[in-house]
Amino acid sequence: MAAISVRDLDEDVAGRLKVQAAQHGRSMEAEVRAILTDAVAVGDDERLNLAQAIRARFVSVGGVELDIPPRRDLPRTADLRASS
Repeated sequence: MAAISVRDLDEDVAGRLKVQAAQHGRSMEAEVRAILTDAVAVGDDERLNLAQAIRARFVSVGGVELDIPPRRDLPRTADLRASS
């Protein structure tokens, strides 16, 4: 396991971190581990994908409804034949 030290952490930030840790029922160290793990998480279950992140950004203002026109042409199929 790696260990890190955080120097010059603002007292206000440390105080809010302590409160947040207490709300989650864990130590400040465990809270920092959880925050760091979430910040660098990968995978669909652990992190919002781009569409979810955009939707979350606009939900507080009522969202955005876009009129998406129907597709007129069928998508092209890929040509997987080897070229000579």
